[in-house]
Amino acid sequence: MIAEAGHYALVLALALALIQSTVPLLGARLNDGALMNVARSTALVQLLFAGLSFTALVWLHVTSDFSVVNVYENSHSMKPLLYKITGVWGNHEGSMLLWVAILALFGGLVAAFGNNLPLSLRAHVLAVQGWVATAFYLFILITSNPFARIANAPAEGRDLNPVLQDIGLAVHPPMLYLGYVGFSISFSFAAAALMEGRLDAAWARWVRPWTLVAWIFLTLGIAMGSYWAYYELGWGGWWFWDPVENASLMPWLAGTALLHSALVMEKRNALKVWTILLSILTFSLSLLGTFLVRSGVLTSVHAFATDPSRGVFILIILCVFIGGSLTLFAWRASSLKQGGLFAPISREGSLVLNNLFLTTACATVFVGTLYPLALEVLTGDKISVGAPFFNLTFGPLMVPLLVAVPFGPLLAWKRGDLVGAAQRLIAAGVVALLAVAFVYAWVHGGAVLAPLAIGLAVFVIIGALVDIAERIALFRGPLSISLRRASGLPRSAWGTMFAHAALGVTLIGIVCETTWNSEYIAAMKPGDSTKLAGYEFKFEGANQRQGPNYRELLTQFTVTENGRLVGGMAPSKRSFITRGSSTTEAALLTRGFSQLYISLGDLNDQGAVTVRIYHKPMVLLIWFGPILMALGGLLSLSDRRLRVGAPKPAKAPRVLQPAE
Repeated sequence: MIAEAGHYALVLALALALIQSTVPLLGARLNDGALMNVARSTALVQLLFAGLSFTALVWLHVTSDFSVVNVYENSHSMKPLLYKITGVWGNHEGSMLLWVAILALFGGLVAAFGNNLPLSLRAHVLAVQGWVATAFYLFILITSNPFARIANAPAEGRDLNPVLQDIGLAVHPPMLYLGYVGFSISFSFAAAALMEGRLDAAWARWVRPWTLVAWIFLTLGIAMGSYWAYYELGWGGWWFWDPVENASLMPWLAGTALLHSALVMEKRNALKVWTILLSILTFSLSLLGTFLVRSGVLTSVHAFATDPSRGVFILIILCVFIGGSLTLFAWRASSLKQGGLFAPISREGSLVLNNLFLTTACATVFVGTLYPLALEVLTGDKISVGAPFFNLTFGPLMVPLLVAVPFGPLLAWKRGDLVGAAQRLIAAGVVALLAVAFVYAWVHGGAVLAPLAIGLAVFVIIGALVDIAERIALFRGPLSISLRRASGLPRSAWGTMFAHAALGVTLIGIVCETTWNSEYIAAMKPGDSTKLAGYEFKFEGANQRQGPNYRELLTQFTVTENGRLVGGMAPSKRSFITRGSSTTEAALLTRGFSQLYISLGDLNDQGAVTVRIYHKPMVLLIWFGPILMALGGLLSLSDRRLRVGAPKPAKAPRVLQPAE
């Protein structure tokens, strides 16, 4: 009964999406406020039914109802409760239901918090959201029904893919989807602006908070996925330029460019056409990512679908929305006025340069990801585009971008002083040079350019601090006045500082981990010891134990440094009988921002186990950086000048009537 109720709720959500996508547009054409307000009520009720449908699937997984195909294929009665819940989106059908539930959530948020939007704009925005929702409801109901029944219910399920039975799965996909789907709001605002033919600074102010929310979640989702791959797959790597990883990176790069472009449009009423195009392209890249993961064209630990009919359906959705929006853009873009002018050397100019590098980097990732697929379709030849290509194309584009980042906030709007900005960054340059000299003196071996990259990272971090120091006149007056100015700074200024400094923090982690990473691989028996990076690892022994739905080989290592006990590490291998597969559970020991990492291989006939031991210096900075970026985004979002929505119009003053 629960399955049928969930399916029925999904059908009702589709019906509401159809109403939402048509009636408000009719109301806008007729200038009928009542019809335009239908968008708000249908969006809220659609959220209710989409939420009920998703809750129904969660309940079926939690109660292990194996009469439902989705539960049978992806669950097991002995699986821990947390993984029963996360298993809901650990498969194609469930993840697509999560996708549309989040889409309904964003539509509901616009309906609930968009009361200050012009009625016609809100009607158009929610109508476009209704179009997107309709397409994906149809996709689920026609090709990917998560509530399909089995005639003769089996007694037990097939269990979830073992590599997905991890706490990272509880966080990574929902955050990634909140980012992917969140950009649909930017897309809907862009399509609405093109349909209305009205685009101004107020539009940018309305769209920027929604874009920022999506960008924050996508940043955290990518970081969590990277960390999950790092510790769960047992390879010791944090980024592999996997096509599905690239599929999430591309909308992040475009979304970052969109945020900066919308800022120029809000402040200077410029870059209108470019901002609209970026809004379309960012969500288009999100749809492309959905296609790559769900179509079966890729083989990856991330990819779920293998049914070609699903891929064709999503490809049709992709063509309709991308092709339709770009056609609308080509038709209406010429009617949009460009707005204010600015000099090349200005804050606007620096943001345009930022956009240039980000979109070019996105294009290189796009070509590297899709070229092998296109070549295979056209010629049948299979090629692999891996890390060397991306490192040689993406990396060099990031260097000038990072050099330019500290200059932007120090330049004035409309016309800036590059020499003056450079003078204020002298301290940052000196500290960066000292960092380069220190690294060259302290570290031996590794890439020759690594110390220069560390220096660049330090320059970015100190440059972000210089912007705040200039704003509060630090060291140019009494400290009390500087502190008072700091407390009065807009939160968006602090958010910019954290987000820009985070780039440098992440770069330090990447350079240190890839350059000075140490590795040891050998077969070890109980009692054996080995040394790596100043640490001694002793294999104490191994034992078998039974988990909820797996059998586990658990090993014990003690780690010492100069004879002093540092701690213990317990890597393991788990065998999942139902799935007939195994996973490696790496052991991590954190030392500051560095980590010791042990993963297990196979057990040989002599009782020795293959061990892979790493020392990863400063590796945690790779993920601390994105967290710092997200914190900067949250600070900006909390700024009173950047609320989700638009400022309420001032009430007209009441005219006092003379007393009789």
